[in-house]
Amino acid sequence: MSKHKSRKYKDKRKKGKKKVTDQINVPNSPVQETETVLEQEPVVTDSTPELEQKQRELLQRIEELEHQYTQEHDKLLRQAAEFDNVRKRLNREKQEAIDYANRNVFLDIVEIIDDFERALKAAETSPDFNSFYDGIVLIERRFSSLLENKWGLKRFDSTGQVFDPNRHEALLMEKSAEITEPMVVEDLQKGYILKDKVIRPARVKVLMPE
Repeated sequence: MSKHKSRKYKDKRKKGKKKVTDQINVPNSPVQETETVLEQEPVVTDSTPELEQKQRELLQRIEELEHQYTQEHDKLLRQAAEFDNVRKRLNREKQEAIDYANRNVFLDIVEIIDDFERALKAAETSPDFNSFYDGIVLIERRFSSLLENKWGLKRFDSTGQVFDPNRHEALLMEKSAEITEPMVVEDLQKGYILKDKVIRPARVKVLMPE
């Protein structure tokens, strides 16, 4: 065999070997196949009767807590609604008490106004001053008595009393050498007491010591 033919034969063998190697698929190793399976398939743990019983108990406890929460929530809603109703009712009653607190007083005053109307009508038909004056005096006394006996509103006199800034308001003052302390000598406007409390001081004229 010539050298030229021998070289061609060796090249063909090399080319043939290369083609055979390219066509062979090298399989994965057992370790690689195991890792692939572990990555693809989920791990399954065995369920025991004890675990299943524990799960049932937990689910039952969750249902009980949800039921208890619902009951307590409904109870709080009902209590809030009741509280709101009570608050509204108290506010309404309070406003009504304020609006009608003086109702009975006004009813008594209306009766006194009726007396004045009757006195005025009588004066129109019989212009007698003395009779008219006597009627006005009777109305004033009745009114004062009504306020004092029924409502505790009393008018007080101050003439001749020692000046008291809690009961008197001095509008006029004069000096005198005959006194040693301020004295009320004249009531310019009567004062009023409501149940032991002065609600309007008397306006008076006062003598001051020199």
